[in-house]
Amino acid sequence: MLRLSLERVVRPRLARRAYVFVAFAALAAPLPALAQTGFDGVPASAAKVANPVAGQPAAIKQGATLYATNCASCHGATGQGNGNIPGLATDKVRQAKDGELFWFITHGSVNNGMPAWDKLTEAERWQLVSLLKSGDVAKASAAADAQAPIANANWPPPKAPFTDFRYEAPGKTRKITVADLPEPYATPSAGNAPKVVPRPANVWPKTLPGFKVDIYAQDLKRPRLMRTAPNGDIFVSETHADQITVFHGMTADGKPASQQVFATGLNEPFGIAFYPVGPNPQYIYVSNTDEVVRFKYTNGDLKVQGKPEHILDLPHGGGHTTRDVVFSPDGKRLYVSVGSASNVDDVDTTPAEHNRADILVMNPDGSDMKVYASGIRNPVGLAVDQKSGEVWTSVNERDGLGDNLVPDYITHVQEGGFYGWPWWYMGNHQDPRHAGKRPELGPKAIVPDVLLNPHNASLQLTIYDGKQFPTEYHGDIFAAEHGSWNRSARAGYEVIRVPRHGSTRASGDYEDFLTGFVLPTGQAWGRPVGVTVAPDGSLLVSDDGSNTIWRVSHGGAGAAAVK
Repeated sequence: MLRLSLERVVRPRLARRAYVFVAFAALAAPLPALAQTGFDGVPASAAKVANPVAGQPAAIKQGATLYATNCASCHGATGQGNGNIPGLATDKVRQAKDGELFWFITHGSVNNGMPAWDKLTEAERWQLVSLLKSGDVAKASAAADAQAPIANANWPPPKAPFTDFRYEAPGKTRKITVADLPEPYATPSAGNAPKVVPRPANVWPKTLPGFKVDIYAQDLKRPRLMRTAPNGDIFVSETHADQITVFHGMTADGKPASQQVFATGLNEPFGIAFYPVGPNPQYIYVSNTDEVVRFKYTNGDLKVQGKPEHILDLPHGGGHTTRDVVFSPDGKRLYVSVGSASNVDDVDTTPAEHNRADILVMNPDGSDMKVYASGIRNPVGLAVDQKSGEVWTSVNERDGLGDNLVPDYITHVQEGGFYGWPWWYMGNHQDPRHAGKRPELGPKAIVPDVLLNPHNASLQLTIYDGKQFPTEYHGDIFAAEHGSWNRSARAGYEVIRVPRHGSTRASGDYEDFLTGFVLPTGQAWGRPVGVTVAPDGSLLVSDDGSNTIWRVSHGGAGAAAVK
């Protein structure tokens, strides 16, 4: 099998420099990461600066309090990371020089949305460094619990057509256009990532009348993307456990007849696809964060056959680890999505962005790989319309420009199309962090089909091909919105429906379909990630906040909207 290196693909006229990412952040976005020779941009002299409170228990304790107040909202109470923000409890951070960490905390990373944190006193910055170097970021957890921000009922209502969790409700329809976009920095860039709480016993997801929500499976290991095999088995990527689980059959009450780990030892697996397209696949393709592999597969297999066969290396490292894989209806083209390594780095000067923020296309064996579409910051989910053959994607756009910029989006993807990142967004709108750069690309930047609420974190999408839902749902798109971290008031944390009105395109509107994952306090208990259609036509939704897969079924006008 051909092992094709991505180094063969060169984007025209783009020269690049080394830039790798790790993170340290307070209330904004991640810091640039530790490269093999140190932090990028840090003066050599910084590494020689000694920490005056290194290893002191009192300093580490105070650092934990500072972390809970300023950093946990983005990086998580234990440093585990949230959404697009990398974790901090890593060897790379612990192996950094104290002075390097201090320099980054002080100066920030403007291009990636993190301000300088020199407003903290010098002593406080050193205390944060001491906490990071101790390797015990988890000590901040208790303090974070006590100080976690919650929603303020006195917040002003969002300016239409934008919204937040307080106004999300099944059946509400929204349409955002480029005319609605505010100016950059109309509001500050917020840091408000959730600390997920347990689901209260009296709380359940909400959906429309006529539909019913039940638990399909629970106690999973952070379930992410899901795909339905041709024989009806449900495959789930448990990305952070480096494994894929398969659910076989369905009982009369809508539960899986059996559950088994299909494959282990993977590297942050996400995308899953079956090949050849049709009722009798011979392989199952899996996209790890660093490569595409495939396993021999026969309908009904509940355990992987043999070792994986390497198909293609993928660029990796830094942010955005998810990779999705789908095939064209004729099975001749394999599409792979690769998110950017950063928030808004200039790809002209950043080699880490080579072949990232792209959808790639190739032969099923990995040969003849090229860029199918570019300028797509993080195309997490892919789907192919079996009727039109068009590729659709759900995209996490950039952060750091305020509550209502930049909209996430769902769109059909034009071959050879350019969608703006990092210089432009939503057509001919220039990112102020790249003012004056690449003016020739502004008119070429495509406006996506459906603009979503900014910072929703739109993840997997699926085109409904079941028969259980009413006819008006057939061919519509369902997408999981994982939820915001870069908004003052949370948004997302739901499943949306994009109606296509019986056509193969979308008119720009979308509808709240499954909500209720955020409590009135603003605390989130669930975070939708994956969506797939079960063999009986119900919709399955993975939730890596409560480690549950939800089943949404339609039972006629009398069905309960809430359990």
